[in-house]
Amino acid sequence: MLNDYMSILTLNEEDGSIKGLTKKRPLAAIPIAGRYRIIDFVLSNLVNSGIRNVGILTDGNSRSLVDHLGSGKPWDLDRKINGLFVFSFSGVNSFFSDIEMLKNNMEYIYRSRQSKVIISSSFMICNIDYEQAARFHEESGSDITIIYKKINDGKTHFLNRNVLNLNENSEVLGIGKNIGTENNQNISMEMFIMDKSLLINILNSCIKTGFWSTISEWIYRNCNNLNINGYEFKGYLKCIDSIQSYYEANMDMLNLDINKELFFSNGLIYTKVMDEAPTKYFNGSYVCNSLIANGSLIQGFVTNSIISRRVVIHKGAKVRNCIIMQNCEIKENAKLTNVIIDKNVLIDEGKELKGDREYPVVIEKRSLYQ
Repeated sequence: MLNDYMSILTLNEEDGSIKGLTKKRPLAAIPIAGRYRIIDFVLSNLVNSGIRNVGILTDGNSRSLVDHLGSGKPWDLDRKINGLFVFSFSGVNSFFSDIEMLKNNMEYIYRSRQSKVIISSSFMICNIDYEQAARFHEESGSDITIIYKKINDGKTHFLNRNVLNLNENSEVLGIGKNIGTENNQNISMEMFIMDKSLLINILNSCIKTGFWSTISEWIYRNCNNLNINGYEFKGYLKCIDSIQSYYEANMDMLNLDINKELFFSNGLIYTKVMDEAPTKYFNGSYVCNSLIANGSLIQGFVTNSIISRRVVIHKGAKVRNCIIMQNCEIKENAKLTNVIIDKNVLIDEGKELKGDREYPVVIEKRSLYQ
């Protein structure tokens, strides 16, 4: 167990290609897999590895995130010593600097008792054992360890993500970008392991010079001046940085093998518990290959879809290859295909919405389709 490790989650992920779902929430708070949020994966991975001190840096548009996290009880982080700490940068609506955020909260780092730190974003969906990565870091004697994933579909996936150039000893020689010209790539998972003292030195250098806006930028630009190693993660990985990747990640979870790996392989994935009644399936309803959360009422036809809590699908409605978030209502004889519907949306009787698997239709929060 990683008792001597703390973690800092920097939620300054780029969300320009997923704005339809992030206008009123940070990317980390987007619902996924029916009853979870994107941040649940990295949070659960950390606590399953024994980390009990987690600081979260987020911008001012974080009401839904704070409501979801609460005191951290679902992740056993509601503690008198250590626990969950949320630092909200009020007034910032887009990309913010984690350097600026930490500069204003250095006391949190100094007062933390742990001597090592794991820095991560939230938009890399996986189930990873951080304990193995930390042991690799300690045994390698490196200054920083970057967790990465070898992929063979770089021409179509993980575009514009950072790529590690490694030698035969897994030492990082340089950092580039995936511009889609090669399939085989070493994709950075934006997860870094280092001593807390080194993090403090990095922050002081950034504050002093003003040359870098984020911790990851400093690390990537100074890889030649430090001993930086790469740790290979070999499990399932999905980067949620666009509407298409979000849709694909949800559809992947309908695959039983991927579902078992994501939610059970290195410990469970935890989320906020709502204590709702089971979903009710009426006579004449039909459900096939779908994930359906608690509290819903299903009278119609649902196949290959993700249905969140408290969704009502009336008789005669047909839902195919869709993601429907909580508190939505699909009226009689409506037909939905390849559609992502945000929370609190009403689709009226007989309406038909159809997207493409490559370009699903997105219905924004609190919309009314009559």
